[in-house]
Amino acid sequence: MRRADRLFQIVQLIRGRRLTTAAFLAQRLEVSDRTIYRDVADLQRQGVPIEGEAGVGYRLGAGFDLPPLMFTQDEAAALVASARMAQSWVDPAMAQDIRTALGKILSVLPPAARVSAESLALFAPALALDDGTRARLQTLREAVQSRHKLRMDYHDVSGSPSQRIVRPLGCFYWGRVWTFSAWCELRQDFRGFRIDRIDRIEVLPERFRDEPGKTLAEMLRRLQEDPANPEPSRLQ
Repeated sequence: MRRADRLFQIVQLIRGRRLTTAAFLAQRLEVSDRTIYRDVADLQRQGVPIEGEAGVGYRLGAGFDLPPLMFTQDEAAALVASARMAQSWVDPAMAQDIRTALGKILSVLPPAARVSAESLALFAPALALDDGTRARLQTLREAVQSRHKLRMDYHDVSGSPSQRIVRPLGCFYWGRVWTFSAWCELRQDFRGFRIDRIDRIEVLPERFRDEPGKTLAEMLRRLQEDPANPEPSRLQ
């Protein structure tokens, strides 16, 4: 990588994070920490408002921006591939947003790069999810964002039905199925649910706030501390 390109990438990486360490930058750019220290010092001397210091971390001062980025031909092809695959595995509203965003990206590419990206011979037929699962995925995703509790009728792998009131925390894609994790008020613990096993779902007017021990961060922390124990996100 040319040094000019590396300097540009340093700014991009720093502005995309709250605090960026030299070790992180060195790993991403495959250079030494000393090289990062020198490059950041040069950027600061050139007027780029990078705040922080070696051994602590860096962040970009407010009010600084770079001109819009131009994607390379390979990057444009990667975006097209990602968008095509994602549209087969997300809900209808997000799939439409992906199509719109991809159209905007392609519209600003040079003609040769656009033709190359659009002719990419990589496809993902829209057969991955049935319409009911897509609709439930959208409901769940929006409830996670709006922090509304849910009431749902659910059946487990043996077909046994149950009714739950849950705090939806996040949706997870596993390659073949979607699940979502929640704080289950029936079990008073974290639980995971397969979206294709939900028989009925209702968004309740009640919103929830983060409470100690009931957050997604807490669930992920428990899994990280004991990855051999799936209890915090046990699939129902």
